[in-house]
Amino acid sequence: MTRIAVLAPAAAVLLAACGPMPVERAERECFNRAYLAAGPRGIVAVGAGTGGAGSKVRLTISSDFIQGNDPSALYDACVYRKSGRPPRQPLYTRPDWRE
Repeated sequence: MTRIAVLAPAAAVLLAACGPMPVERAERECFNRAYLAAGPRGIVAVGAGTGGAGSKVRLTISSDFIQGNDPSALYDACVYRKSGRPPRQPLYTRPDWRE
C-alpha cells in the first residue's frame, strides 16, 4: 500500500472536522454563551449541621455581560459562525430561555 493511500482517509477526517457543524449542535453550544451574557449567574448556600456552619458562593460573570452585549445577537452570530446557517428560531422565543 502506498503512503498516499494510507494518509488519504486521515486527511479526509481532519478536513471534515473543520467544516460547519449541524445547526442543532451549534444552537446547543451557543446557548450557554448567550445565557451568561444576560446577567451574572451563581448560587449562594448557607447551612449548619453536626459539623458546624458552612457556606458556599459561586458567581459567574461573562465579559459579554460586562460589555453590555445583546445575548440574542451573540447567539445568532455564534450559531451562524459554527454552522453556516442562522438559528432555527430566535433566542428569546426558545422555551428554555429564561433571563
